[in-house]
Amino acid sequence: MKLYSGDLSPYSAKVRMQIYAKGISDIEITLPPGFMTGEFHKTSPLARIPVLDLGNGDLIPESEVISEYLEEIYPQNPMLGSTPRETAAIRTVSRIADIYLMNNMFMLSGQGRASTRSADIVKLLSGQVIRGIKALEHYIGTDGFAVSGRLTLADCTLVPALFLVENVIGTVEVENPIPAAPKVAAYWAAIQKNEHAAATLVELHRGLVERRELIAKMAAKEKAKAAEKAGA
Repeated sequence: MKLYSGDLSPYSAKVRMQIYAKGISDIEITLPPGFMTGEFHKTSPLARIPVLDLGNGDLIPESEVISEYLEEIYPQNPMLGSTPRETAAIRTVSRIADIYLMNNMFMLSGQGRASTRSADIVKLLSGQVIRGIKALEHYIGTDGFAVSGRLTLADCTLVPALFLVENVIGTVEVENPIPAAPKVAAYWAAIQKNEHAAATLVELHRGLVERRELIAKMAAKEKAKAAEKAGA
């Protein structure tokens, strides 16, 4: 099997952290063929990562679906609950992180350029992020893990989600809401020391550096073109 993934993709990071935590060694993690050229959509209609390639053209998209599939076929080191209620608690935190934090931060990342930024869009999306952080303050654990006192799928979703909040929300001139939520802030400080979270965060930071370098290069080219046109 192959997991089509990218360092900065928070949805991919969610699945990668699950793979690391479960000790799965027979899944290759790689960029999908044709991802940067637009050819990927020919094999995966959504053309988004992550995608789990089972071979022979059998692809599973969507991080939540992939995570559930991996839990079923790799029962070792379970990351859901031992009871239906515990699983519900894990899924609740994971859904808050996914819907309110990750999804809105993903869209907010497109508002980084001040010249094209919409204040209304930033207000709407960042408001949902803040709402999610406040909800997490109610549900999150106080023992260094999101739920159940052990690493679960809730942590796998929260780690890339909180990474985006901490590293991206400031680029749209919105204050990081994590420090204002004591339980969330304490959790964030603790979970980064977990080996599987730390490995995932290294990849996310690497991807962020690469993305910022690419943006800087593109901006320099645009500036050079503008200067050349002005001097013509």
